[in-house]
Amino acid sequence: MTEKLLVFLGSERVSGPPRPARLGERVVAACMTRLGRRDVDAALIDPVEVDLPHPFKPHFAYSKGKAPEAMERLAEEIESADGYVMVSPEYNHMMSPALSDLLNHFGSSLFSYKPSAIVTYSAGQWGGTRAAVSMRTFLSELGCLPVSAMIHIPHAQDVFAEDGGYLDGVDGDRWDGYLDRTFDQLCWWAKAAREQRRRDTARPDAYTVSAKERDAPTDDASNMTDR
Repeated sequence: MTEKLLVFLGSERVSGPPRPARLGERVVAACMTRLGRRDVDAALIDPVEVDLPHPFKPHFAYSKGKAPEAMERLAEEIESADGYVMVSPEYNHMMSPALSDLLNHFGSSLFSYKPSAIVTYSAGQWGGTRAAVSMRTFLSELGCLPVSAMIHIPHAQDVFAEDGGYLDGVDGDRWDGYLDRTFDQLCWWAKAAREQRRRDTARPDAYTVSAKERDAPTDDASNMTDR
């Protein structure tokens, strides 16, 4: 069977500055190209194209079948996927608010027991590496554990053209190897986790709604409150 991967673009900015606008589209296009060379089904999730309810109300807060149609469709996509690629710029040393807002609309039970890959980028010299630190914790809490290899792309506008191809003078072979290291790990774990999910339906429950599900035992019932 072909693994299904979702590639999340962590940017809603459609105009500059910085220039060029939506630099993340170039990074995502490059990722989709490399994934397209594998036996996987990769689909892009762009927050600009996803209509989520505001003020904030997560998918699991709705009664069954009552969530907005766009949210319900995306929940089904997330649940049916075998792994995720999270692409983010850096905002104040953190992952982008567009990406965290999108992911926070869905419970960890949809993401759990699947791998993820972290891809960060910037127009400057750091490549979003500081955002990746917080992304490891965030994605682990969702249950889609990040693979060990990560992709960081400094000066992304000098590496990728608008279609995700390499600009003149860029060593494409080296960049391909760099991206493939992470995607090789992701695809290996996605296949392994999918096979295990198919064989073992009695896997441990994921944290879903109540914080009490992860509290340490206590004899004081008054301490067992949602936080």
